Amino acid sequence: MALENINIGASNRNDAYYRYKMPMMVTKTEGKGNGIKTNIVNNVEIAKALGRPASYTTKYFGYQLGAQSKFDEKTETSLVNGSHSTSSLACILEAFIKRYVQCYGCGNPETEIVITKSQMVNLKCAACGYISVCDVRDKMTTFILKNPPKEAKKDKKALMRRAEKERLKEGEAADEAQKKLKKKAPSNGKEVDDDGDDDDDEDDDDDGIEWQTDTSREAAEERMKEQLSAAAAEMVMLSVKKEEEKSTLMEEMKEYLKKGLPISQLKTFISSLSQPPQDVMDALFSALFDGTAGKEFLKRVMKKKKYLVAATQGEEGSQMHLLNSIGSFCGKSGNEEAAKEVTPVLVALYDEDIVEEDFVLEWYQRGSSGVDKNSPLWENVKPFVVWLQSAESESEGED
Repeated sequence: MALENINIGASNRNDAYYRYKMPMMVTKTEGKGNGIKTNIVNNVEIAKALGRPASYTTKYFGYQLGAQSKFDEKTETSLVNGSHSTSSLACILEAFIKRYVQCYGCGNPETEIVITKSQMVNLKCAACGYISVCDVRDKMTTFILKNPPKEAKKDKKALMRRAEKERLKEGEAADEAQKKLKKKAPSNGKEVDDDGDDDDDEDDDDDGIEWQTDTSREAAEERMKEQLSAAAAEMVMLSVKKEEEKSTLMEEMKEYLKKGLPISQLKTFISSLSQPPQDVMDALFSALFDGTAGKEFLKRVMKKKKYLVAATQGEEGSQMHLLNSIGSFCGKSGNEEAAKEVTPVLVALYDEDIVEEDFVLEWYQRGSSGVDKNSPLWENVKPFVVWLQSAESESEGED
């Protein structure tokens, strides 16, 4: 059965020339009653295209759906308990691709899972060299640490070799086409040999000139300046590209909120986005408050709290992303009034069980010990942190 191939990554779905493909998902519902299960028929083919073990994608479906899942190595069967639509599973697969396949820097799916000595799961990008650090709080990260990829590295190298062969073939075809054009249109009336060169080979000797590289200190410094300038320009371009992507994400988030869809669908929409989770949370927070907060920040947060609950519910690491978004939002120029109300906002989110004590303490410790440790934001947060620490000490004393 021939399956239609689609581009890897939601952000590349409309790119007709994108070369990283995977099969479109095919599912089948099996069993009845309490024994009903969903079979991801071509999960093995999808996993191979992603360069990941099929057990990873199967386990991720189970984690996200809160259901038991199992991959049978012998029969290569991927089963998830319960009846689940293909579209919902495709959204979850997109979230997996975003977190465990695509590079956090350039978005390229040509990454390799690397487990460090300190038991961190990293994604090493073969395209740009960027090292992406996977969220240590995610259950999937723990599963990867316990079940490191065995064949994934070989599969990835095979894919890279195959892609390289394709590029070489395309290059050879382009060279042949260029030779044919030169034969048809000779330059300056000279005849062209079969190898594409002019009959007059006198110029090949360069009149006996021997070309040498200037190794003087001045020449070396000049070349170094050129290289540094090129590197700086590349960094600027990357920064501009990043800002453009954030701006696009912000507009996409605003358009979604304008539709007035049920809040319960927000989680699915967020999972379908290909950008890093922190960028998505930043975009959501800024879109909810139009980029600025002004006065009555607490009142506005409470009015929009259902969106924050939907964005953080059941997603490990999302609480820290939310706290980071609050910090960056309140630290912006023009949001000084919001920074003054950050403590009552945190208290309200804590009382509503949207953020937990451990995450608040860790977030404060990271931020207050950073470069901007003297920021008014951390001074405003400090009383709430002191209260949490004292409450924790009292609780330990009672125990």
